[in-house]
Amino acid sequence: MPAEVSWPQDLLPHWRDDRLLLSQTCGYPLVELLPDVQLVGTFLSSAQGCDGQRYRSWLVARSADENLTLSDFHGRRAVCNSNDSHSGFNSLRYVIAPLAQDGKFFSATRFSGSHRQSLAALRAGEADIAAIDCITWALLRRNFPQELAGLEIIGETPLCAALPLITSAKTDAATLEKLRSALSELTSDKRYQELLAECLISGFSVSDRAFYDEVREWKDRATALGVTAL
Repeated sequence: MPAEVSWPQDLLPHWRDDRLLLSQTCGYPLVELLPDVQLVGTFLSSAQGCDGQRYRSWLVARSADENLTLSDFHGRRAVCNSNDSHSGFNSLRYVIAPLAQDGKFFSATRFSGSHRQSLAALRAGEADIAAIDCITWALLRRNFPQELAGLEIIGETPLCAALPLITSAKTDAATLEKLRSALSELTSDKRYQELLAECLISGFSVSDRAFYDEVREWKDRATALGVTAL
């Protein structure tokens, strides 16, 4: 049966589907919710803030707060895309954990559903700070700069393992190797360089699950400091 491309709204069942050939997830659900999927590899990105197989999040606030540091946002309002996101949730929890008091740092946290909606909440004054992955920021700056108007980067998270490409646990070894070979060829083929550049994709690299242990380590370090949420 030929493969079909779909754009599912409910991502967790999609990622867990035994028929899944290729998809992209986030490092946090990979280590927390997807123990059985196979890791195909990782796209490398040319976006500012990326380095090899790792990326970071920018700490973003309104321009009026551009001279503040993260500690200045104690008692203010955060917004993040979802609580299963590394870039929007896990990374922000990690950097505020050493600054928290009795497990709390922000006065309130809302969940927007996407990085773009988090930025909209900042612009509307509905929240004060968000962690936005650097690839999303770079793509918006190129294609929808109006969505960044009135916003500034006031800090950053450390680098961490970038978005993994996955396949079902049922995918056989031969097919997995073909997927990796095809992605390597795609990212090196001169015919697709313009398209890849538009997507800020600069290469493909194979990694294993151990590479993503640092995503869970960030959660564990925050937990050790008494911070389990935002």
